[in-house]
Amino acid sequence: MSVVPKRRGVPIAELPPELNPLMQAYLEWVAMHKRLSEATCSSYARDLQLLVQCCQHLNVLVPESITATQVRHMVMQLHGAGHGAKSIARYLSSWRSWFTWLVRNGHAPSNPVKTIRAPKAAKGLPKALSVDDAVNLVGNREVIEAGQSAAQTLLLLRDYALIELLYSSGLRVSELVGLDVAPPTGALNDGNGWVNLTEGDVHVLGKGNKPRIVPVGQSALIAVHTWLVARNASAAASKSKALFIGRYGTRLTVRSVQLRLAQHARLLGLPVHVHPHMLRHSFATHVLQSSGNLRAVQEMLGHTSLAATQVYTGLDFQHLAKIYDAAHPRAHKKSER
Repeated sequence: MSVVPKRRGVPIAELPPELNPLMQAYLEWVAMHKRLSEATCSSYARDLQLLVQCCQHLNVLVPESITATQVRHMVMQLHGAGHGAKSIARYLSSWRSWFTWLVRNGHAPSNPVKTIRAPKAAKGLPKALSVDDAVNLVGNREVIEAGQSAAQTLLLLRDYALIELLYSSGLRVSELVGLDVAPPTGALNDGNGWVNLTEGDVHVLGKGNKPRIVPVGQSALIAVHTWLVARNASAAASKSKALFIGRYGTRLTVRSVQLRLAQHARLLGLPVHVHPHMLRHSFATHVLQSSGNLRAVQEMLGHTSLAATQVYTGLDFQHLAKIYDAAHPRAHKKSER
């Protein structure tokens, strides 16, 4: 009797079962009419082989005769055997497509997978830098500046400003690259955002074209002002109204910010891959740890729902748990005497 295959380290069957003629015909049809890659077709074949194994486990000899109840049982068995929610969702998608083809060609009366859903995937906590790593990232410039040319130094001033702004105000990278040097002539939703150096805030146009105003820290204001002076003195400045521009004067792209930030972090020896959204997570986490004001963090992040912001309370609890473990005399068992 075959067993439900487990995700890792547990043998499934000695040899994968052969696909039945209807499965073979379906895969040939998919390869011909949908023009899918060989890798995708192979993935479909593996998913159908898994279906055959699950049917054997339930003593179902003809896979195309299974019922919705049996499919639900298969999902439960696979989930219990360690298959992740995303993997199970892919299996169901492959099986659903096969049964759709069977019904269309008169080989099955109905699709038993049509209404079956995979288990919900657990949402992981967003990754944030520690306070020390964040401060090191935005404040340690000497390591980067050594031996740079004038052109490279200009780009570094830009990078310092955008990194400071990402961490200081928790902007999305799309909001950052959308900033202009000056405010729009009309309403904010008629143009992009801008940094108000006088008032110490940044006006951004967030998701759904919803404007918001976020405070900017003193270090970030100084970095943006320094970059603006250098930017306006450069030959490329007149080519774009964008606040952050590349060496040829065009608006900086999201991908460019991602690459420059990752490079900056590597040069400083940070132990993790740093991306722009990690600075947004770090901003939210550190402000919440210091203030405990979830509503204020929600407003600054531009979240429509408080539920989207509440994920950071998990990170805040992790922080408090570490403090407790380090400080409380009863947090750990005493060593054996």
